[in-house]
Amino acid sequence: VTAMTGDGVNDAPALQQASIGISMGTGTEVAKEAADMVLMDDDFASIVAAVEEGRCIYANMQAFVCFLLSCNFGEVATVAGATLLGLPDVLTPLHLLWVNLVTDGPPATALGFNPPDPDALNQPPRKVSDPVLTPWLLTRYALTGAYVGFATIKIFLDDYAKHGVPLDKLSTWATCDTNVKPWKKFMPLVASSNVPFNDNCALAFGEHSPLKANAQTLALTTLVSLELFKALGAVSMDQSIMRVPPIKNKALCIGVALPLCLHLTLLYTPLRSLFGLTALTLDDWRTVFLYAAPILIVDECLKALGRYVAPKPMAPAEKNEIFDSRASPPV
Repeated sequence: VTAMTGDGVNDAPALQQASIGISMGTGTEVAKEAADMVLMDDDFASIVAAVEEGRCIYANMQAFVCFLLSCNFGEVATVAGATLLGLPDVLTPLHLLWVNLVTDGPPATALGFNPPDPDALNQPPRKVSDPVLTPWLLTRYALTGAYVGFATIKIFLDDYAKHGVPLDKLSTWATCDTNVKPWKKFMPLVASSNVPFNDNCALAFGEHSPLKANAQTLALTTLVSLELFKALGAVSMDQSIMRVPPIKNKALCIGVALPLCLHLTLLYTPLRSLFGLTALTLDDWRTVFLYAAPILIVDECLKALGRYVAPKPMAPAEKNEIFDSRASPPV
């Protein structure tokens, strides 16, 4: 990558032909028109700051796209996995709408305020033809999406199993009939309910089933928690959360706290009846945390692998390595 600095009319051809033409703010209008960048303060250190800011903007754009893409991967994995296993609805369309509108939006927007990576200026130049989503990034977020789908479905299955409904019964729930031999002894372990049910099949899988509502609440809350944890780990695309903690981006902290408060409001107010949800107990929250928190470990491992396979950073650049094109070359 060749950069050319100049301020005179005679510098215009070189400014135009260079990879990056840089004109002085006090230079001629011809030089400014031919240049790609104009230094309004005539300070060469501004070039370094501009490169760092440009790389930060590109990385934040990547973080925004990759976060939303990984969230969608997780939701698709959940719906596809539940369909393949023959499960009842792990998440309803209303639940998915809640996740996309409330949980994904604020954190994704806040990722646009991420600070520059500590070694942003040490990375080799990026080719103009390089895609925003590289094959490695697609693979990385497909893997995190697969874990999101696994955790969301697993907590749904475990809650049913805890109430006496194993996977073999759950995967054939559509054929449930207490008058048929395989289902005659079917008796889910459910606390007393205010809603009357005709049989145990309706109690376990019916539209107003308390067992189904609790399992769906756990699945939805786990999905929300997974995506919020992923947002906290996305302050840097490649650096560890220990090196670039979420507190570096205060907008992200607000962007994560807001959806969490909205979700708590949904669970612990009468609004939950509109979504077919139940209020979670402290033990339920412990279970949600055990399934959601490992996404940070998965993401950290993939980041470490990405740093290992990524191009090696260049030696740190010194500010005094930028010279005026009019100065005599060093002897």
